[in-house]
Formats: sequence, structure tokens, C-alpha cells
Amino acid sequence: MEHPENNEQYKGLKVNKGVTNMPAISPYLKKRLQRRQYTAPEFVEGILNGNITILSQAVTLVESSKQEHQQLAQEIIEKCLPHAGKAIRIGITGVPGAGKSTSIDAFGMYLIEKGSKLAVLAIDPSSERSKGSILGDKTRMEELSREKNAFIRPSPSAGSLGGVARKTRETIVLCEAAGFDTVFVETVGVGQSETAVHSMVDFFLLIQLAGTGDELQGIKRGIMEMADGIIINKADGDNMDKARLAASQFRSALHLFPPADSGWTPKVLTYSGYYKTGIREIWEMIDEYTAHTRQNGYFEHKRNEQSKYWMYESINETLRNTFYNNPAVVAMLKTTEQQVLDNEISSFVAAKRMMDCFLGA
Repeated sequence: MEHPENNEQYKGLKVNKGVTNMPAISPYLKKRLQRRQYTAPEFVEGILNGNITILSQAVTLVESSKQEHQQLAQEIIEKCLPHAGKAIRIGITGVPGAGKSTSIDAFGMYLIEKGSKLAVLAIDPSSERSKGSILGDKTRMEELSREKNAFIRPSPSAGSLGGVARKTRETIVLCEAAGFDTVFVETVGVGQSETAVHSMVDFFLLIQLAGTGDELQGIKRGIMEMADGIIINKADGDNMDKARLAASQFRSALHLFPPADSGWTPKVLTYSGYYKTGIREIWEMIDEYTAHTRQNGYFEHKRNEQSKYWMYESINETLRNTFYNNPAVVAMLKTTEQQVLDNEISSFVAAKRMMDCFLGA
């Protein structure tokens, strides 16, 4: 449409024609955002070649709940399994604020300077309301996140047991196949996450703080018994004496526990993640533990027990999903739930009826 201002009577004034409405998103950008769909052999080849981009996409498939993604992920894991198992797996836990992420940054830089390749699987707690996660652990691993030989993968806990990501163990297999010789698994630091992480690592490291009240009250006996090593963080400045006192208290407490199956006596060390002091001693402790357990055969025994444990865990999870996705169960569940709420039947009778319905379907 011509503008009337372009009439000859308006000399010296010219209005250009307008343009048609452009799309909100550039079609060129859409084309660039489209990822190439790899086949399972292409995924495996990329992982074995150490391609971080392909490894990241494979981990995303592992974490996906879509059936087609799960089938592809299981095929990739099966082909990567013969190339895995050579890394040292270390679980890192501690109370919130103990400095887990800062410590991982310091430990990781120490290992990379020695020529190692490190994968960090950081479990980020998901909101019970929004189900979302910040996934911000990289912000506290400033140096490590810039290293080409480090792979940091924050994963949402997604409501799984104790906040541990459901597919972390399978992710470990992919990272080991990609050539990473050390794997850190960082827990949320609350609930039963420690139990699940303990069942997938070789060495379980507990980070504690000093000067926060009764040191032994802050951590429960169950976690203390699982720990292969306890380290007191922030042992610097005015806090040095408190850290040494806390270490002494933990050493005394450990003597009360029965001997571990590994034949290893857990050590208690002090260090500073911020000033990076005492890190060499911590790693010497881990190397000593590894050599000790390899020599007496416990290292392989523990891994075999873990594989068996996760087989049964996978069976339990599959049964649970099959039960709740069964059409007969879905149709009956709300009615039975209401009967329990109205005190018409007990919870145990309701559960038996639901199981009878499931098994008879």
C-alpha cells in the first residue's frame, strides 16, 4: 500500500514501504538448534573417542524417561560396558555447607595437574513443589569447569531415593568408557542419598566441619560406618585448633565401631579446600586404601556385590513402574485410596486388593 505522504505535493518527504511481519524466531536459528540424531554405534564410537558433546547427549538419553530414549540408552551402555570399570570411583558426602563442591574443585585440579582425567557427577536436589533444580554446582567449581580433561555433569535428583539421581550408575559406565580414570559422585548431603552413593563407589569420603557445635551429633552412626575416610574442612586460620579437636573426637568415635569388611581402618584428616592445603595427604590415603583392598581382593568383591545390588534395584524399579502403569491398577487406585481415607478398609487390606488386581490382570 502506497503512503499518501509520497504524493508529489509533499516534496522532500518520502516514506518507504513497510515489510511483512517476520517470525518471532529466526528460521536460521531453528535450523542451527536442530541436533543431529545419532545411532547407537555412532554414540558408542564418539564416547570411546572421548567426544564430550556426544557423551553429554548420551547421558541425557540415560536420564530421559521416554521409552525410545531408554531403549537407545541401554543399547549404548551395553556396548560401552566392556570398556568401563577401570576408573577409581569416589563418593563425596557431607552436611550442606561443608564445602563439597569447593573441595571437588581443589581435588580435581590436583588430579588434573598429575595428568588424570576426571568426571564429576554432581547430584542437585530437586524442588518438591516445582520439581526443578538449579544445577549450579559448576559455579562453585570455577577452575575445574574450565579444564578440558574435566567433565562436570550436574543432574537433578528428580525425587528418587534420598536425592540420588536414578541413572548415576549408568552414567559412570559411560564416563569410564570415554576414558575418565577418576569419577567423583557428589551427594545432596541429606537423607538416604549416602546409602545409594555408597553402593556405586569404591571409596566413600565424608567431609565434616569443626566448630559447629557437637561434631559427633552432626553426623549419624550409619554414615560414619560407611565412611572409608573422614576429612575436616576449613582447617585454617582461627579454626585450626577446632579442626584438630574435631579430628581427635572422630578418631575416638571410630574405635567404637566394629572392623570393616575391607580390613581397612578409616583415617581422619584435616585440610582446607579454600587454601588447598592437605590435599596431597588425602589422595595418599585414597591410594593406600585402593592398594590395600586390591591386594586382599575386597576391591573386586565390592564391585561384584554392587552390580548384584543394582540388578535387584532395577528389578524393583521396573516392577514399581509396571504396577502403576497397569490399566486395571490405574482404574482401581483412586477408589481404593478413597476407601482408605474414609476408614472403610485398612491400608494393608487396600494394598493386598491392589496387588491381587495387578496379578490377576
